[in-house]
Amino acid sequence: MSQEQEIEHVKCLIIGSGPAGYTAAIYAARADLKPVMYTGMEMGGQLTQTTDVDNFPGYPDGIMGPEMMEDFRKQAERFGTQIRFGYVSSVDFSSFPRKVVVDEIKTITADTVIIATGATAKWLGLESEQKYNGFGVSACAVCDGFFFKGQDVAIVGAGDTAAEEATYLAKLCKKVYMLVRRDEFRASKAMVHRVLNTPNIEVIYNTQATEVIGNGKNVTGIKILNVKTEESKVLDVEGFFVAIGHKPNTDIFKGWLDMDETGYLTTIPGTSKTNLEGVFACGDVQDHYYRQAVTAAGSGCMAALDAERYLAAKGDAVNVLASTYP
Repeated sequence: MSQEQEIEHVKCLIIGSGPAGYTAAIYAARADLKPVMYTGMEMGGQLTQTTDVDNFPGYPDGIMGPEMMEDFRKQAERFGTQIRFGYVSSVDFSSFPRKVVVDEIKTITADTVIIATGATAKWLGLESEQKYNGFGVSACAVCDGFFFKGQDVAIVGAGDTAAEEATYLAKLCKKVYMLVRRDEFRASKAMVHRVLNTPNIEVIYNTQATEVIGNGKNVTGIKILNVKTEESKVLDVEGFFVAIGHKPNTDIFKGWLDMDETGYLTTIPGTSKTNLEGVFACGDVQDHYYRQAVTAAGSGCMAALDAERYLAAKGDAVNVLASTYP
């Protein structure tokens, strides 16, 4: 098949699924933008790795993360979104329409591009960590802290996010062990002060987690190692939170779109607009602060509305130009 036959043009291309991408698809489809979505290699995003979701409005009894993403997908498809499994391997935003390459072989040109590629939690790399992911191991205290109310938990991390999540957990949990690899925090002084003045947080310095211990179903403890004395012991906890950061999935956009120092896409405040006309960003790919399913969904709505209004304005401009030359 020739390269020409591989080129397809769409009005609205959505890169990435999850709450942001699916919500953008729902709004774009209802606006007759005929969106085409490429899901990425993890259809449904981070929530497909989550068990109970209790903080998304409209699910009074809670819902499993994969099931909720299935609901989102079905709703997007009901309005006509073309959902395709595949990943965007490169982009060329140097001209109009915008150009992307899918799976390294197919070229798509698009009048508008909505980026919803999300962010990936950084993990310690322990085999046992992944075994109990969703069964006592979590990368989001705000999402999952409620399930450990009145219990003992541990959290690993030394930055502002870890400090903030530790104090959040302290309001819910009986005891919070905070594991800091070095002999000091990386967090700001204000956050460190807050941690050290929270009675039920115990900071353990010069320590790393080496194994998540469980009974086959749930976490029962964490094996820790003092990196200076090489002393090893087990903390009896029911939950283990990893707060060592997230990596936004933005590598393919480097050189094209403005980003902050950690790689999150920057948007014009109050909008989903990037520095390039017709390219919009929503969800965790541009939000390192809230990182919640409901805020991601809200920003997906914004991206679709911004794309719709952008196309409407472009259409009006074309119509004005056409009427000038009868």
